[in-house]
Amino acid sequence: MTDVVDTEETDVTEATPVPRPRSHGAAVLGRLVIVVVVLALAGGGVWLVTAATTPDVSPTTTEIPALEVQAAAVQPGSAAPINATLAGDPAQQQQQPQVPREQPKGKQGKNTLASWAERASGPVGIPARALIAYGNAELAMRSMQPKCRLSWATLAGIGRIESNHGQYGGATLGADGRPSKPIIGVPLDGSPGVRAIADTDGGRYDGDPAQDRAVGPMQFIPGTWAKWNSDGNGDGVGDPQQIDDAALGAARYLCAGGRDMAGATGWWAGIMSYNNSVEYAQKVFGLADGYAKAAQTVRVRD
Repeated sequence: MTDVVDTEETDVTEATPVPRPRSHGAAVLGRLVIVVVVLALAGGGVWLVTAATTPDVSPTTTEIPALEVQAAAVQPGSAAPINATLAGDPAQQQQQPQVPREQPKGKQGKNTLASWAERASGPVGIPARALIAYGNAELAMRSMQPKCRLSWATLAGIGRIESNHGQYGGATLGADGRPSKPIIGVPLDGSPGVRAIADTDGGRYDGDPAQDRAVGPMQFIPGTWAKWNSDGNGDGVGDPQQIDDAALGAARYLCAGGRDMAGATGWWAGIMSYNNSVEYAQKVFGLADGYAKAAQTVRVRD
């Protein structure tokens, strides 16, 4: 069982990620359905750095205690939250999407995912830049593993608990998708309530050459990031502090082993693999459900 540890702000300087070779990923030109409307992603590329395999180590060992999140009154095995389908509706009730109208000739249309994120940010309560990362990760998985049916809102629920969407400790999430200061957890040194994990990255990601620490908006342990290292923004670098990369790495982890994140069994198994805590999963459930319902008020403008 994954032990829950605290995360504290540190003065560790963010290590520069080592560029990884681009491999088998293809350009993501899919469509993200948000409340029965299609949001077309403009020309972004996604390269996955490692092959997907079944998880053997949880990517996260932390739940930041300063972030007060109520656990939903649900039990493992109950229906997946409303977010767990691409349209935000029960899986058996998929609806025909409405494609937004094309922009007038001579005017460059704005990226509709970014446009939706800007307008959804207020009602949903998530920074627009973080919403783009979660939505882009859903798009990537729809292309790579369509049977997983992972939703942006589940990723958002995890991101809220782990780092307040990249804003933990007073950080702000920049336009480049990186927090203004690194998000780094406490040393995993076997202290009371803390797992003992010896250094696996030479301090490359967490600045600690003695013990591993969870890092970034989705709180990956460096050793686990080495396995699920992903390039979500197409810059050729997998960086756990960069929210597009971190969200895509988390999405791949949740979808591992052919898991269906739109079904109750798959959803609970996925979240419990991320952090083996019923209370943690209940918190993600409540957050994801709330985000999806709030997003239902947002529409793509003509």
